Amino acid sequence: MNWNENLDELLKIAVSAGTAILEIYHSEDFGIESKVDESPLTKADKKANDIICAGLIKLFPEIPIISEENKEIPFETRKDYSYFWLVDPLDGTKEFIKRNGEFTVNIALIHVNKVVGGVVYTPVTNELFYAFKGTGAYMVSSNSKVKLKANKFSIEKEHLKVVCSRSHMNEETREFLQGLKNPELVSKGSSLKFLILANGQADVYPRLAPTMEWDTAAAQIILEEAGGIVLNCETRKTLQYNKEVLRNPNFIAYGELQK
Repeated sequence: MNWNENLDELLKIAVSAGTAILEIYHSEDFGIESKVDESPLTKADKKANDIICAGLIKLFPEIPIISEENKEIPFETRKDYSYFWLVDPLDGTKEFIKRNGEFTVNIALIHVNKVVGGVVYTPVTNELFYAFKGTGAYMVSSNSKVKLKANKFSIEKEHLKVVCSRSHMNEETREFLQGLKNPELVSKGSSLKFLILANGQADVYPRLAPTMEWDTAAAQIILEEAGGIVLNCETRKTLQYNKEVLRNPNFIAYGELQK
């Protein structure tokens, strides 16, 4: 596939999903259910997933899709994928239910085990973020296009801005914060945590709690193309995808670290 040739269509798919999400967001019935892991599922998750999958299949019938809301594909099948889409149709379902606006649509392209392209749409603010490997990261808002640049900093610096989840503060995160010099906390939900690093509004995002691959892929490539990095806490290598278990290790996302 040619990313640039199909970018406009990919962005339209994300916006269409976001529009459907907003219709339900402003309604009186979210249709909330509980999944097997007790995480919430709404009509908006399902509708956005249907729109994204239909759009991707129409554009790229040869590229398989792994989505949070689709039936799980066995590792024996997907381990041989060269390219595939990795989709979280509504990241931040808890934030959606709280009506705080901090949720996103996420579509990522994976090549073997690395993310190479990503689109993230924020329905409430009507902002589109996208990136492809080696071509930079961009934000489109109100018909203006801005190239994203992560903040350059030293980890020893005082008053670093550290992004923490609204829903997942834990003891490990508190210990990480204690190792920094008077950090300033920034609270955000969903993949927005990566995006505020990518546009230079914060410096570090420690995620020392469970996430799945579809939670991070699209926003990871956007941050990386803006100059940042996302590192596995144990290996200190960038996050890998299409593992046998689609769960991420603990990781730390950084803006542009000074050597």
